Amino acid sequence: MNPNLKWKAVFIVFVILFSIYLLIGWPTFPTSVAQMKDNFSHQIKLGLDLQGGTHLIIQVQVQDAIAQETDQMVDRLNKQLRDKKIPFDEIRRVDDTHILVRNVDSAQGSAFRDFITQQYGNYWDASSAAGEPNGYTLTLRQSAIASIQESTMSQSKETVERRINQLGLTEPIVQFHGRKDNEILIQLPGEGDPARARGVIQTGGQLELRLVESPTAYTSQAEALAANNGILPAGTELMPGKSDTRSTPGATPSAELWYIVSRAPIVTGKDLRTAQETHSNPNNPGQWQVNFTLSQDAAKRFGPFTEANLHRQLAIVLDHRIESAPSINGRIDDQGMIEGNFSQESAHDLALVLRAGALPASIKYLEQRTVGPSLGQDSIRHGVQASVLSLLVVMVFMVFYYRLSGANAVLALVLNLLLLLAVLSLAGATLTLPGIAGVILTIGMGVDSNVLVFERIREELRNGKSAAASVDAGFDKAFLTIIDTHVTTVVSAFFLFYFGTGPIKGFAVTLTVGLIANVFTAIFVSKTISQYHLSKMERQAELSI
Repeated sequence: MNPNLKWKAVFIVFVILFSIYLLIGWPTFPTSVAQMKDNFSHQIKLGLDLQGGTHLIIQVQVQDAIAQETDQMVDRLNKQLRDKKIPFDEIRRVDDTHILVRNVDSAQGSAFRDFITQQYGNYWDASSAAGEPNGYTLTLRQSAIASIQESTMSQSKETVERRINQLGLTEPIVQFHGRKDNEILIQLPGEGDPARARGVIQTGGQLELRLVESPTAYTSQAEALAANNGILPAGTELMPGKSDTRSTPGATPSAELWYIVSRAPIVTGKDLRTAQETHSNPNNPGQWQVNFTLSQDAAKRFGPFTEANLHRQLAIVLDHRIESAPSINGRIDDQGMIEGNFSQESAHDLALVLRAGALPASIKYLEQRTVGPSLGQDSIRHGVQASVLSLLVVMVFMVFYYRLSGANAVLALVLNLLLLLAVLSLAGATLTLPGIAGVILTIGMGVDSNVLVFERIREELRNGKSAAASVDAGFDKAFLTIIDTHVTTVVSAFFLFYFGTGPIKGFAVTLTVGLIANVFTAIFVSKTISQYHLSKMERQAELSI
């Protein structure tokens, strides 16, 4: 045998064995047929339409993000107008999109309007307030509302994906849903417990960092109100939270306490970049702290804020509940730490809460259901039946029409399917019903490639060339045509993957992998088999094609 042909054969055998190993030999080497089946079922992941799972539709409360922007604007204006020495009586939020500034000094009215236009003209409009002499109403622009809604939805979608992926749920589908602008569809294949899925997603709640205004925590709402003569200070609200033994000596970790906190957060979840637990003292491995990093814009606000509020408590609020209230021990710009009597587990949980808090608004569940696998089993059975039937029909046709060369094409088709499944397994891709359609289409493309090659070989034989020369010429001349058709189809599949949703992406992935595998099998493998067959033939024998 030609040494070059021998090494080609060794390479093909290696690819076949490695593909089989990926499908039935990993992660545990099988010792029985049952173990092989179990490995195969773990390697080929099925989508929600095939194996069932959890289906959720959530509604992002984008109005929360708009209200946050308004609260922060109230807080900023209070400080900035005082810094610019523009007198006023009161600044308060009227509703989510309107702010009332009362009794601005009439001599400073022009300066006030110029300041709003220059600093916030892209977001806020200032107009005279009805019934308020020297009062102004700030109205959030519609373009600003649209911008907040868009960024809130985009960040919410990314956060939900990150939360699900961090907790090990495989191949989720998270995408915008319906005609409304505030709904997200979540599909979790293989997750049959909606309560668990909701718990995973709910962990990623709305994060806020607020200043604690009360000198101490209270054991009940009534106690907090009684300590303030029944009226909370302006710009504050009462919020429940976990007891913090660092700031409340004698409190048990399970007790619920109430804090009076500033209504306007200084930092929200959209300002957080990362949070990670780490050792606070290298000499004492039992002490832990949480390090966090903020965005540049947040750092510009947070640095002066923490410097002005040293040794006061900072409430870490998640979903309108205080998770922790550590003291501010120094100025914090873009990087800071939360210190305390943390164990590794509690530090990890707090860091997880901070990372999860990147949701810029709270969420509401509109729909939840568990999708049973019965439809999936039918889909799998019919899909497999269609694939097998189409493959058998193609095999019979190829062997009948091209004789022994047709058997060569059949081997190439089987290897093509083997490679396709192995690559899907290696990449951890999910097989969906449209993906099965991609597999069937791959069979058709594989047949088309072999027909192109064999017809070119027949043409060369009719021109009087020898069998060996005809085989070489047939494969060489068909190669460019095959590459051309496959590249254009792969480009189409790329756009399907880029712009499509989950099921469409599944179709694009299987089609692309199948086409790449087909180039290898239809050109390299099939040609090697033909050359091996020619090497065993007598010089004057006819090629079976």
